[in-house]
Amino acid sequence: MNRHLFMLLGVLVVLGGCSLTPVYTRPEAPVPAAWPTGPAYDASPASTDAAPAAEIAWREFFTDERMQRVIATAIENNRDLRLAALNVQRARGIYGIQRAALFPALDATASGSKKRVPADLSSSGERYTAEQYDVNLGVYAWEIDFFGRLRSLRDQALEAFLATDEARRSTQILIVSAVGETYLTLAADREALELARTTFEAQKATYHLVKRRYDVGLATELDLNFAQTQVDIARRDMARYAQRVAQDENALNFLVGRSTPVSGANLPADLAGIKPLRAIDPGISSEVLLERPDIIQAEHLLKAANANIGAARAALFPRVSLTSAVGTASAELSGLFEAGSGTWLFAPQIVMPIFDARLWSALDVTKAEQEIALVQYEQTIQTAFREVADTLAVRGTVDEQLAAQQSLVRATAETYRLSEARYLKGVDSYLGVLVAQRSLFAAQQGLVALNLSKLANQVRLYAALGGGTY
Repeated sequence: MNRHLFMLLGVLVVLGGCSLTPVYTRPEAPVPAAWPTGPAYDASPASTDAAPAAEIAWREFFTDERMQRVIATAIENNRDLRLAALNVQRARGIYGIQRAALFPALDATASGSKKRVPADLSSSGERYTAEQYDVNLGVYAWEIDFFGRLRSLRDQALEAFLATDEARRSTQILIVSAVGETYLTLAADREALELARTTFEAQKATYHLVKRRYDVGLATELDLNFAQTQVDIARRDMARYAQRVAQDENALNFLVGRSTPVSGANLPADLAGIKPLRAIDPGISSEVLLERPDIIQAEHLLKAANANIGAARAALFPRVSLTSAVGTASAELSGLFEAGSGTWLFAPQIVMPIFDARLWSALDVTKAEQEIALVQYEQTIQTAFREVADTLAVRGTVDEQLAAQQSLVRATAETYRLSEARYLKGVDSYLGVLVAQRSLFAAQQGLVALNLSKLANQVRLYAALGGGTY
């Protein structure tokens, strides 16, 4: 027995390092090495406190304490994030199963039997009662991984586990950015609602003024109807923004995931009341994208597909398994552990595939899956590059848009003031006031939307560069 064991161990040492998995080499990123440049992109250097997004914790990026509390609650309670964490636990368990298959399982067995043998079946011609008892400790059907099949399956499970963990990190980025954007949208819609309410009150006051002028014959019925239409439009806008505010609150409560709504003390009144977001630096090279969790996840899945090829190749080679046990046996239970009752078993087995078309088809499948994983990896990088490029285009142009919009608000406000003054002096008709009012309200709404666009774009850039994982 010892000689056989030594021979087996020697073969295991020689062939134990054999692996049929293709050597993995990271594919080149199918995107430009640098971010796009041109008139739409900001070429000015980043601020002094700017840092790579992946190195900035979300509490450092979202500096507003109320927003921090809402995001922290969402991370704790959001069901998508909980589900992602449970998927990680499951993948870890699957990896543990595949890794354990490399090692022999030691089992203890005990059995006993008692049977009556009739005379015509007995070698002595007499009937008798036969008893047998045994206790064994051994390894049963342990596959010796000569060609790396089990190691390839272990590596595949490990890469799948690591990919699932990166998916959890991606989910957290998504939740953090979604809560941030929804919070900002709520602030913008509340600001727009207040603007609509202020406009409504102003329109009512103007209507009463026109009504008094109409009553004394200084205004026409057409002027009065124009004033009434402005009141109705402002009332409609109030209802529309009240609806949007309610929907924003519903979206925020859904993301937070608690049974109770977000406290009103943690909700914003307007965009101006939210502390500024921290500046981030996208860097010069697009190589920073390789640190994004979704890209790392795609690469782990590519490695897992690569390991599957090794397992499929190894299945074409002989499979060796070993059953070995030591124990004791006796015809009587009382003599089970007496001297001379020891037993042992050594039973290696080899299975050599001769013809099985399924194995070759399985190899073809794994190769196709590896190609699919490669394309998906490249697509993920390309999608990430476009996301960052789009946010950089917004960042490079939004300040100019804001400056123009602020100038437009000032100009339309002055136009409205002059139009109203000219109407009250009887120089112009109320139509000029009506046009000026509409233009001012639209310009103010546009300013709120642009302020939201700038802040929301900062959140998207932070997420697109891999920020928000811790």
